[in-house]
Amino acid sequence: MDFLQLMELDPDILMREYRSVVEILGKCGLGEYQARAYLSLVAHGEASADEVAEVSRIPRTSAYKALHALCETGWAKSLGGRPELFVPTPPEDMAARIVGPISEAFGKMAQVKGILSARGTPQMVFTIVGRQRVLRKLGEVVDGTTQTLVISTPQFSLLRTAIRKQLKNAVRRGITITVLTGPHQRVMEGVVVHKRTGLIATDLISDGKVALIAAPDMEACGYTDNPELARHLEDFLKIIISGN
Repeated sequence: MDFLQLMELDPDILMREYRSVVEILGKCGLGEYQARAYLSLVAHGEASADEVAEVSRIPRTSAYKALHALCETGWAKSLGGRPELFVPTPPEDMAARIVGPISEAFGKMAQVKGILSARGTPQMVFTIVGRQRVLRKLGEVVDGTTQTLVISTPQFSLLRTAIRKQLKNAVRRGITITVLTGPHQRVMEGVVVHKRTGLIATDLISDGKVALIAAPDMEACGYTDNPELARHLEDFLKIIISGN
């Protein structure tokens, strides 16, 4: 049984809605299999990897990996057992978790914008669009760091793959790297690690002078070399790290 059989709706309409939701979840940082698995869990309420694989039309091994990735990022919870059962974090809870921090962040940025305007300092914030361009810019920011680098990301594994060379070179250069990432994320040696749940976007602060904030899917980012704005964002991340 799959989603088309599970819901008594027009198959074409249902498939369009299904693909739309999967795409939206992708913008929230979920891979396609993770998005499908989460939708399957929401439909089931409680399910095993086999049940999720059957409904979401993904391989069982991929379903198991996707479910554990959802658990690591707070989208689901394992109940254990044999077979292992999973339950979704309610969609309304995830919506609040995602929208709340984003609204707060934009509110803080609006305050900073006012401060910079009042001081007559131009706000230099640039938008970069396209996954490859965003990843290339991430690498450039790391390469340009001379002292400290603060990284916040729900899935450090993505950065470890995409800009591995730049990160390793930064460690060799003696850069102090602080990483804030999700539970169970494997982080490279030579960095200071803090684990937190509920992280959404990927943030990089270089030397307290340059800042980059990337969307969960890495398709777009905001970049600034304005020291005042960069320091403000760095202070915000330090508050999260300290847990206050």
